[in-house]
Amino acid sequence: MRQWWRGPHRAWEWLHLRVLFRHGRDLELMHRAMGFATLALVTLAPLLIVVAAGDPLGRGGFATWLTDGMGLSGRSARALTDIISPPRKVIDTTSVLSLVLLAVFGVSFAGSVQNGYERVWGVPAGPWHRVWRQATWLVVLTAYLYQEVQTRGALHGWQRVGLSALSGLLFFWWGQWFLLGGQVRWRSLLPGALATMIGLGGLRAFSYLVFTPMIVTNALNYGAVGTVLVVESWLIGVGFVVYGGALFGRWFCDHHWTSQEK
Repeated sequence: MRQWWRGPHRAWEWLHLRVLFRHGRDLELMHRAMGFATLALVTLAPLLIVVAAGDPLGRGGFATWLTDGMGLSGRSARALTDIISPPRKVIDTTSVLSLVLLAVFGVSFAGSVQNGYERVWGVPAGPWHRVWRQATWLVVLTAYLYQEVQTRGALHGWQRVGLSALSGLLFFWWGQWFLLGGQVRWRSLLPGALATMIGLGGLRAFSYLVFTPMIVTNALNYGAVGTVLVVESWLIGVGFVVYGGALFGRWFCDHHWTSQEK
């Protein structure tokens, strides 16, 4: 029995998985993921609703963005679309002051992501005027999400999968470097970007298998509140993947990539 356990134990020690789990606990990964989901729903989603409503090329609005990200279709997509205002109504009721406030709230979301990356890599926080980095990252994030939705009708199958994977890899690779102010080398950030994209792919498959029927059930039983709870659960998963991917990248560089260089 001891000999049987010795092999997995040695593998555990060699992979330094205990260190990875300890770093996740120190970062309070689940707590940060829940904070990510809350901020995304309260500060980022309203801004994206307005941006999507002003899209001259599409008519689906933010509902299309969200259903595409979650991999929903059919009744589940319609249940989610029913609780989001039509694009024309959003544009008619949005003032310049409201748009400015939404942008400010969106920047606060970017600041939260930046703080998470800084905690993962153990680098000092940037100066107060780093807000321009947060605003720029927010603009690029919006552009990234926009192109993801636009390719939905233009590309199909492996073409879209390949483009989505490449654009996502570039965004999360650049996003870490940019929010960290260049304090971490490009090469060290690549494993985290790869892990993030793999995690988002797995989350999309999980959403298709689990959240798709759950949205329909919750919409029938609890109405709009049930649908929002499913969306919030999905956002928690996104936050876990975003921070967890960066954490995995840091762990991989510290315990495997660096040791191979030596």
